This record gives sequence, structure tokens and C-alpha cells, in this order.
Amino acid sequence: MILLTGFEPLGSQPLNPSWAAAQAARDLLREAGFPVTAVELPCVFGAAGSVLRNALDDLAPELVVCIGQAGGREKVSLERVAINCDDAPIPDNSGNQPVDVPVVPGGPAAYFTSLPVKAALLAVDRADIPVEISQTAGTYVCNHTFYTLMHELTSRPGVRGGFVHVPFAPDQVEQGSTALSPPALSPPAPSLPVASMAEAIAAVVRTSLSQPSGAIQPSGTIQPGIARSSRVALAAGSLH
Repeated sequence: MILLTGFEPLGSQPLNPSWAAAQAARDLLREAGFPVTAVELPCVFGAAGSVLRNALDDLAPELVVCIGQAGGREKVSLERVAINCDDAPIPDNSGNQPVDVPVVPGGPAAYFTSLPVKAALLAVDRADIPVEISQTAGTYVCNHTFYTLMHELTSRPGVRGGFVHVPFAPDQVEQGSTALSPPALSPPAPSLPVASMAEAIAAVVRTSLSQPSGAIQPSGTIQPGIARSSRVALAAGSLH
């Protein structure tokens, strides 16, 4: 079983493309014969982790890909690191705004994804979808969920997982403005069609099922003879 998760809309935003992408990717993968379930998470510290843990218990997946929105990014971002820190620049959907609070008290400072992000990077790029590797998932509910996932997987041998951020969807961005700022202050924010996000997620899933773990290798290579495309990128990431 493969588990995909996305989030409910944040605040007054009309939609969250992460949930739309999770559902669309689920449908693509099911059409290809993969057993896939998609679960919507609340955009709330603590509650998101609880819903995720329940899904892990109920479904016993072998692969988990959590998806979140990173408004302002231009590309699908394959996250590499989850850190043990909740530090919210804005309140979540329940009004919580933790500052420098550990996701798991006493837990490790960070976890690496167990998805093969370099191989997935190439797979998404081959689908002609803008993609990058991000070194930070921020300190908001997305990172909270990513860290919770990786912490849970330490006690679930054989299960792999990771996190993918997606840009705004076109419907969230009005011409001459961003989804967060008035037209006079900002140009339009970058966006990506949900169908492209779904294709990227499906490519990540297929690659993860066919490639070994995403653990860092001393050689820094993916496979002999595979060169990185000039279109793919590494990103430092941002708070979101």
C-alpha cells in the first residue's frame, strides 16, 4: 500500500493544491495498477501528526509521500531534511503559533528523507516538470508533519517516506497579484497546474518503489552513466 497525504486549505485560501495533487496522483497511480490511498491532513500542529499516525496504523503502507504547499516557490521541491522544531510565522488553522517548540521532545535534531531524492529529481525532470531538491521544509506544519512521519518510521521497519512541496496552483494566483499580496505590491506568484504536480508525485512514487533508500551515499551519485539535467536545481528552501 502507498499512502499519499495533502493538507486542507490554509486560512482563507480557497484550496490547497497539495490535497488536489495527492488525489490526482492517487488516481494516476491507481490507473497504473498501484494500490494507493490519499488522506487529507488538517493544517494544525499536533492534529496533522495524529491523523497521519492513525493512517499509518490503519493502512500499514510500505511507502508514504506527504505533500504540502510552498507558496512562492516555482518548482516541485523534494525535501531532504526534517528538523525537530515548530516555529510558526503565522497561526495554523486552530490559531496555534508555537515558537521554538520541539516536534518531539527529546527527539533527534533532524531526520533525512528515506526517498531516493536524486533519482526522483531526474524522473520528474524527464517528465518536463520543474523540480528541485530543497534542504529545508521550513518550520511550519509541513515540517512538523515531515518530522512526525520520519520519527514514526523509525519504529516501522521497511517503511519508507518523505515530503514533497508544491507551488501555488494557477487558481490561487490572480493576474497582477500573489495569493498573499495586493496587486500594487507584488507581481504574480509562481504557479504550476495541479495535473503537473500529480505527474511529479506519481514519478516520485514510481522511482521510490524501484530505487534503494534515499540515504546519503559516499559517492554522491545516483547510477553510473546518468548525468543531471541542466534544468534541475538544488534549493535552499524557505519558511512556509
